Amino acid sequence: MKTVLFSLAVALVSAAPALSTAVWGQCGGIGFSGDTTCDAGSTCVEVNEYYSQCQPGASSPSTTSSAPSPTGCSGTRTKFKFFGVNESGGEFGNNVIPGQLGKDYTWPSPSSIDYFMSQGFNTFRVPFLMERVSPPSTGGLTGPFNSTYLSGLQQIVSYITGKGGFAVVDPHNFMIYNGQTISSTSTFQAWWQKLATVFKTDENVIFDLMNEPHDIPATTVASLMQAAINGVRASGATSQLILVEGTSYTGAWTWTTSGNSQAFTSITDPNNNVAIQMHQYLDSDGSGTSPTCVSSTIGAERLQAATQWLQQTGFKGFLGEIGAGNNTQCVTAVEGALCEMQQAGGAWLGALWWAAGPWWGDYFQSIEPPSGPAVAAYVPALKQFM
Repeated sequence: MKTVLFSLAVALVSAAPALSTAVWGQCGGIGFSGDTTCDAGSTCVEVNEYYSQCQPGASSPSTTSSAPSPTGCSGTRTKFKFFGVNESGGEFGNNVIPGQLGKDYTWPSPSSIDYFMSQGFNTFRVPFLMERVSPPSTGGLTGPFNSTYLSGLQQIVSYITGKGGFAVVDPHNFMIYNGQTISSTSTFQAWWQKLATVFKTDENVIFDLMNEPHDIPATTVASLMQAAINGVRASGATSQLILVEGTSYTGAWTWTTSGNSQAFTSITDPNNNVAIQMHQYLDSDGSGTSPTCVSSTIGAERLQAATQWLQQTGFKGFLGEIGAGNNTQCVTAVEGALCEMQQAGGAWLGALWWAAGPWWGDYFQSIEPPSGPAVAAYVPALKQFM
């Protein structure tokens, strides 16, 4: 998201409280050795083979909560392989480096991951800051990682993947490090080789090479992305999906007019497991800062050119951020966007809502359970496309 993230001035807890002591808690799955009994009023439900969960009012096991067919989305649809939410927190307080855990930044709440998995979602993008994992004070991008901050990232990633979900590791830096635009392909490649080494044995990790580069030529961004692909694969991480992003905030609606559509045709991966991540918001300037959508059809309209490019080039797309206001027109527009994607014959691998996270408060796109402003409208709307 291209709005500047804020630094919280008051100390807050680093994780939201659990929804209940037992409700939403794990009660089974491969390798699980804890309590398999749920509190009264909830039942142990299998979410996947690795994770069963105590769910309120559940009466029989199911792999996902039931979801109706999308209204007005007819024809053949290809369901998403990856579908979920962004889980913000680690990138907060980006003007306070290194920052203090619980005051300037936090990590996603495990209870939030549990909730979305219980609803059938399987993919979680975890933003973090490069300056915190590679502090400028200890050598910058070529220096050692900060073990404390990296450990926090590893813990939430392991929590997600340990339950059978997919964790998208996202340096949320806009191709800017310590106030300067990243320009060295060799440095970026080496940094990614070192980071990918940390996660190379976890096949459910997805590498998102950089969030929303902007004000940089598309050809420069494509070269940096190619270098990072090479670095990831050189680490020994050969099975994981890699996501590349373009310039102009990697907007889907500007993909064919920003230079990205020309520059990114040269992207290659020796393991043939790379996708183009795009983002799309539905307000007038595409920034995601207004709860007012242009129209009820703007979602599908803003994706059409990008979808055609994907189909023509054979690249796979991944909508890493989509968000809109909590009103009928916007909900219809989001449904239209997801319908457009699923009717594209498999051109799109998945989509993620922006955003969940314990510190969003009353932000209109917050889908953080249990009471984020977007939960009531968008959880059922999104579930139609499972």
